[in-house]
Amino acid sequence: MSIKNTILIISIITSISLVKAQEKWVFKSEFLSKSDTVLIFKPKTYMPKEKYPLVYLLHGYSENYRQWSQTTDLQKLSDRYKMIIVCPDGFVTWYINSPYDKGSQAEDFFFKELVPKLHTKFNIDDRNIFISGLSMGGYGAIRYFLLHQEYFNTAGSTSGAFSLDINILTKASLSFFQTTRIINDLSRSLGSSSKEWNQYSISSLLKAYNKGNPFLIDCGTDDILYSSTLEVKKLANSLKIPITFISQPGNHNTEYWKKSIEHHFIFFKEHLK
Repeated sequence: MSIKNTILIISIITSISLVKAQEKWVFKSEFLSKSDTVLIFKPKTYMPKEKYPLVYLLHGYSENYRQWSQTTDLQKLSDRYKMIIVCPDGFVTWYINSPYDKGSQAEDFFFKELVPKLHTKFNIDDRNIFISGLSMGGYGAIRYFLLHQEYFNTAGSTSGAFSLDINILTKASLSFFQTTRIINDLSRSLGSSSKEWNQYSISSLLKAYNKGNPFLIDCGTDDILYSSTLEVKKLANSLKIPITFISQPGNHNTEYWKKSIEHHFIFFKEHLK
């Protein structure tokens, strides 16, 4: 399927509060069982002949492509830092290619359909491509950065769900939803074996990282995932992988993410090439 045919709709969003992206793309993807919607924010001063840094923002579990635009003013961030911001839908895929579900190939969708379309449509500075996300999206952002080092400058994660451990995620699922829905969804995607899950954890991916560009992780000290973030920090330090770690008061909620994401854009600005 050609990239051209994957786009069903390119439209202007005009009504939803905070969601004021210049463009909304809906992909009918060969890699996903349902259409993927993507919001795109450009600086108001965008000039087609000028190159711009690109920032992907990935949403958390149980949310969708609107989460970040409903969390903070993305147009303001785009204008302030002169960066294009892209918010795709990751559903409950954890941004992974499922070995069991052909309709849940999120990583292939991202790199084989979304990325080429963006680089065709916009004048992007290839040296300055960044990615961040919250919770499940924080996991996805660091995962993509570690596995696709040739594409990204650096990455960030806030409240990242870094450990695909059945016990940790069962506790989180019961805390957030009073059900085991996270475990149920991951079991459909990755199988029921804890060994299969563990290979996807950030700790496993870190061991294969070539220790190139540094990346940023942060988490609120009251967050249920704080201990997992500390484990990633400790492992990165032991492997002499350069990371920036931010710890501040806060929980696993919108209030914390609205505050934390500003630090990510400052970090990205500091690493512009």
